[in-house]
Amino acid sequence: MGLSLNEGALALVEELVADAEALGVSVQTLENGTRVVDCGIEAPGGLEAGRRFAEVCMAGLGTVTFTHVTLDGWWLPAVAVWTDKPAIACLGAQYAGWAVSKGDYFAMGSGPARAIILAEKELYEDLGYQDEANVAVLCLEGRTPPTPEVANYIAERAGVAPDALTLLIAPTASVVGSVQVAARVVETGLHKLHEIGFDVHKVLSGFGTCPLPPVAKDDLRAIGRTNDAILYGGQVHYTVRADDDELADVVSRVPSSTSRDYGAPFYETFKGYNFDFYQVDPLLFSPAEIFVTNVVSGRTFHAGQVNVEVLRKSFLE
Repeated sequence: MGLSLNEGALALVEELVADAEALGVSVQTLENGTRVVDCGIEAPGGLEAGRRFAEVCMAGLGTVTFTHVTLDGWWLPAVAVWTDKPAIACLGAQYAGWAVSKGDYFAMGSGPARAIILAEKELYEDLGYQDEANVAVLCLEGRTPPTPEVANYIAERAGVAPDALTLLIAPTASVVGSVQVAARVVETGLHKLHEIGFDVHKVLSGFGTCPLPPVAKDDLRAIGRTNDAILYGGQVHYTVRADDDELADVVSRVPSSTSRDYGAPFYETFKGYNFDFYQVDPLLFSPAEIFVTNVVSGRTFHAGQVNVEVLRKSFLE
């Protein structure tokens, strides 16, 4: 079967569960046998829980650490993320591409179970990857714990027994939510490259930093801040094997500043579209600044810049 994202993620989940009390998370087994790890709804969660949540999302193929960035003299806690398997770790696992909807239940699904379900079929065709594990790990961004009915639905989609499914969940307005979204900075740039037609298999490694957004008073405001952290403060570097002419054209199209919706805090933009994600320009969702080094020529290409003014409005007001 080769590399299994879900088996890799499950090993990290077991470590997280073993340290549940210290990490401020709680573990519950539903009546159908599905394990649910609350990382921020009733449980307090924390920075380390968020870091581990993010690494589970990447199925253990990426590393997340804490650091800080200084932007125009403004000191900010931040995350640093890197991976040597960017296509599969970021798009195959981490990308929050599946809207989990069952009855009245809704949450955004990310993590390696997507690679079994193939909810985003065209993406996995491009990646040339499908996981065939008999265990599944899905990370949920939501405020409501999944019910047995929801867990059965996910397990059925994944083709695994309900007791072979593990669900991690944290709301956006939580410490874990802030960390795990900021840790998507490398993924968002890679996804943008994919969207504009660049072959992500040419990307050999990815590294990024992103300011850690302060926890907001509610989930809608948190969606604004977490997006702003990446759109206006995220910085990424990719090492690729490609043609310089192709990179000269592509790199300039990656930063969030190329979008028609760039320039205002995301909450304001989102509100203007009546909080409908599908109305927002999809090309907005990318880091503020990108560097790409081509190992063939040794040249480095650069585009975009951090926007401290918008970050201050989003984080401090």
